[in-house]
Amino acid sequence: MISSAKIGFVSLGCPKNLVDSERILTQLKREGYQLSETYESADAVIINTCGFIDSAIDESLETIGEAIQRNGKVIVTGCLGKKADLIKTTHPEVLAISGAHEYQATLDAVHQIIPKPDESLARLVPKQGFKLTPPHYAYLKISEGCNHRCRFCIIPQLRGKLDSYPAGKLLEEAQRLVESGVRELLVVSQDTSAYGLDKKYRPDFWQNRPIKSHITDLARELGHLQAWIRLMYVYPYPHVSELIPLMAEGAILPYLDMPLQHASSRILKAMQRPAAAEKVLDRIQQWRKDCPTLTLRSTFIVGFPGETEADFNELLDFIEEAQLDRVGCFTYSAVEGATANALANPVDEEIKQHRLKLFMQKQANISAKKLQQKINTSEIVLIDEVTPDAIIARTQGDAPEIDGNVIITPEWDVSPGDFIEVKITGADAHDLYAEPC
Repeated sequence: MISSAKIGFVSLGCPKNLVDSERILTQLKREGYQLSETYESADAVIINTCGFIDSAIDESLETIGEAIQRNGKVIVTGCLGKKADLIKTTHPEVLAISGAHEYQATLDAVHQIIPKPDESLARLVPKQGFKLTPPHYAYLKISEGCNHRCRFCIIPQLRGKLDSYPAGKLLEEAQRLVESGVRELLVVSQDTSAYGLDKKYRPDFWQNRPIKSHITDLARELGHLQAWIRLMYVYPYPHVSELIPLMAEGAILPYLDMPLQHASSRILKAMQRPAAAEKVLDRIQQWRKDCPTLTLRSTFIVGFPGETEADFNELLDFIEEAQLDRVGCFTYSAVEGATANALANPVDEEIKQHRLKLFMQKQANISAKKLQQKINTSEIVLIDEVTPDAIIARTQGDAPEIDGNVIITPEWDVSPGDFIEVKITGADAHDLYAEPC
């Protein structure tokens, strides 16, 4: 054993990857390893990579190269770890490679390169573990992998099939986080609404009583905690409608993040997504009737192979009718290993970019109008940051880092993690402006 050991750590990619990073770092801290803020002062560096699209792969490889140049001892884990040959070919100096959520393999690699520190240096880690998010919000990952076979996606290849965590353990983790001061829990997975499907929704135990491993039952229990509960990556299965009453009564946030991807039934079929845009519109209409405060966010892809002008116009008609609150859109990108690469009639890059511009212009108008409607209303907001120039907060309808903010004048005595009531005084295309009531 050695007297001290410092680990550098870089976490890339999505919130699911961030949770993996937190779990690795928590165990390293428990074993007495220190964290280094620079490459140069670390005894080794771990890079938790993303490998979903080409730009993410490029970023991961570039980050690995920088760590090798500035430190020399590099361990790679995460989604890109499934492409070990690519990593080794590009950076043969890498010392060890493991895949997504292969925690023990990463820890074993650290132990081989840097022996465990003296046991007397083992750090006391808080019950909630080591977190990379601000103290007032955290991600709760409820499952690994995905059972879908969407043609544009390689997540099942990178992260495997759906594997849901026991409901009791998730609720224990959630309770620890809230007791530690977390004010917002963001429930994440690759397919949140499929939670428990792989386990046939078998019951687990929480507080000496059975709880079904189903997203509705899990959300209901989470709703008893004194925190905002926000559901992310909710695929629009029919049973999602069961969540709306929980939102209407305030148990969980009236917020649904649904990756719809397209509206043309022909393109949805080509993507191997359920072709049911009309049903989605009907559900949205009913959801809003049952829960008028509901915020809907989604993501879409334009320029998928075979997408015609008629298909694209159908998508524009859909977002006009759906009036979604928050929307992201991307041009189709050929991902190595995705079956969509073999489809006929690829869309020219210039056409993709033109369609993306038209889409975002239309959605920007929709979003701006919706934000304007909030002026002179009151909102409960969660404070994220306090700066000399402004207080940055979010409404119930805004997830951190991906949605908009509420900008409040700075002369108020508040801290990150506080809930306050504000009056909305202005709006632009993305953000709201407010003053405390």
